[in-house]
Amino acid sequence: MATSGGKVLDFEEYVRTRQDALLRSARRLVPDPVDAQDLLQTALVRTYGRWDGIADKSLADAYLRRVMINTRTEWWRARKLEEVPTEQLPDASVDDGAEQRADRALLMDILSVLAPKQRSVVVLRHWEQMSTEETAAALGMSTGTVKSTLHRALARLRQELVNREVDARVLERDGRGRERCAA
Repeated sequence: MATSGGKVLDFEEYVRTRQDALLRSARRLVPDPVDAQDLLQTALVRTYGRWDGIADKSLADAYLRRVMINTRTEWWRARKLEEVPTEQLPDASVDDGAEQRADRALLMDILSVLAPKQRSVVVLRHWEQMSTEETAAALGMSTGTVKSTLHRALARLRQELVNREVDARVLERDGRGRERCAA
């Protein structure tokens, strides 16, 4: 594999250093681990042909994630729905996802109490699962600053959750107390 001289070596080095993070991103897009590997491989093949066109290689992760999202969408659209007619309908217990949406809404709301720098550190470390060193490099700060910022941010998030639980209990208690008085 020696086409275009440095192109192959640059791409191979990039894949070697970023493959774990890219596979984690693929796992977030598709639930099956084997499908996630297939998705990443397909995205890498598609990206390889355009590698020279990516002027800013620091944006290669974002480019690859977009290729994975587009590929996953293509796969989803191309899937074949196999419906099998039956005489009896199966019992359907459908989870409406309301609890999951509520958890996500709470998470997004809670993150809003953090300063932008703290929010960036939390998202990169825990959502994107970057290492401390990767987070520091991405944000242009030292690893010590990342660690201390993350520590303070998580403490702030924990305190905010406790405050909200206390507020919810007070509201619940007040609501019950008013019902008793009215009865």
